[in-house]
Amino acid sequence: MSTIAFSIIIPTWNNLPFLKICIASIIKNSIASHQIIVHINDGSDGTLEWINEQGIDYTYSKENIGVCMSCNMMRSKVKNNYIFYLNDDMYLLPGWDKSLADEIDKLPDNKFFLSGTMIQPHNSLDVGILCNYGDTPETFDEKRLLAEYKLQHIEDWHGATWPPNLVHRDIWDLVGGYSIEYTPGMYSDPDFTAKLWMAGIRYFKGLGNCRVYHFETRSTSRIRKNDGNVQFLMKWGINNSTLRKNLTHLGTPANKMLTQPNKKDMKHKRVLGRIKAIVSLLIGKQFGPINHLE
Repeated sequence: MSTIAFSIIIPTWNNLPFLKICIASIIKNSIASHQIIVHINDGSDGTLEWINEQGIDYTYSKENIGVCMSCNMMRSKVKNNYIFYLNDDMYLLPGWDKSLADEIDKLPDNKFFLSGTMIQPHNSLDVGILCNYGDTPETFDEKRLLAEYKLQHIEDWHGATWPPNLVHRDIWDLVGGYSIEYTPGMYSDPDFTAKLWMAGIRYFKGLGNCRVYHFETRSTSRIRKNDGNVQFLMKWGINNSTLRKNLTHLGTPANKMLTQPNKKDMKHKRVLGRIKAIVSLLIGKQFGPINHLE
């Protein structure tokens, strides 16, 4: 039985009730003994004191610095070879780490990006399970979730992008972690995927048996969002939807390595991307040079 230890990084911003559930699920439902690292943004709700009481590794900022800088700060505390990025409003279900460890054991090298499959109470997903076990700590039906989370079968799938996700720390360092120009964090997930693609990674896989319940808290409603869609377009010359559909093939059965996309189709997508980029420039939205994903 595989028992690879991960370093689990969790950015949080005054979300202590959910964070407690998240960390409890790691302790309760893991096979291996994983390192937990929390970045505490602000922490005026008691998070800082509670984390200190638990003896959990952490980094800290007096103000909310967003998920990108939070994740990059936590990298300095990482002790294990694999970095597992988890949201503070997620509950890891039994078997989550065994599924990831078993997958790693089958791979020839560290050139991969793995993700879990989410169960959510409200919003539909490109791939995942829509089922309500509560959306607050008070309404959370943990007992029913643990009894039912295996009932719906989902095959492994292509296109891993969002948390929970796992990379080797050497791959994280190769691409420089999460790009802070996306602060506070909108579209930082597909940007990280795009950087991995540019670095030669082609194994973007979501595991059907690695499951996590996502409460869908809306901390983003408390912040001024960056225009991530436009930033992604200006940086890469294509839309996020092109990345998902044409490069990583989000949601398709994961039965083989991803291959290079059709050059003619990608040329057409890049032309459309340039047109949209020019429009963005004309209305004053400029975020840096355009690279090309091919």
